[in-house]
Amino acid sequence: MTTTVNKEEIQKFSKLADQWWDANGKFKPLHMFNPIRIEYILDISTSYFKIDKNKKLPLEGLKILDIGCGGGLISEPMTRLGAEVTGIDASEKNINIAKTHAKKNKLKIDYINSSPEKFNKEKKFDIILNLEVVEHVEDVNLYLSSCFNLLKENGIMFTATINRTLTSYIKAIVGAEYVLRWLPIGTHDWNKFLKPEELEKYLNDLGLKTLNVKGLSFNPLLKKWRQSKNLSVNYIITCSKN
Repeated sequence: MTTTVNKEEIQKFSKLADQWWDANGKFKPLHMFNPIRIEYILDISTSYFKIDKNKKLPLEGLKILDIGCGGGLISEPMTRLGAEVTGIDASEKNINIAKTHAKKNKLKIDYINSSPEKFNKEKKFDIILNLEVVEHVEDVNLYLSSCFNLLKENGIMFTATINRTLTSYIKAIVGAEYVLRWLPIGTHDWNKFLKPEELEKYLNDLGLKTLNVKGLSFNPLLKKWRQSKNLSVNYIITCSKN
């Protein structure tokens, strides 16, 4: 059977697993990135499912699958917002870190060491979070079709990645890895980045309908991320299955 798992990528992130929850460590960029991701997911999800965003647990009753969950940086906030969260990751070390951190914080999250193509096909989810993963997988088509199979009818999937542009090479690789040293050198392979139109075609060919395409831009002066029309580096596509 073909696989989505790139062993080199898994080893790379497994080596860093102990640092997932260090806000000033190797995953500092993701900690900085998290608030805008949570804001976007909450905005789209509450609008799509017609939920009052201001209620205490706005995602209550929704089942979320966080694919490539790492140490649980997005799984935990989704749980705190009321969702029933399952997190899967191909790295056993990542899963162990995620389980330990969730237990420490008394959060009930179902963490499983698996890739989407090997995950229980009987389980279906209202929301799939596919964030910063496609640029690390072995077979994009198999990966996305596996995600599609785990999504409920009328469910939505968030797919976030990095565009393949000169700007992304300068900012995401040269800047983030070599100059600012935000990320370990070799974290990303520019050739594996997908242009929005390429990713959207993959998703639409599966039968997913595009609901929203948004850029995520970093303001170096404020040291904050914001939603943007600029898709030249980080972007996110939301699709529905209906």
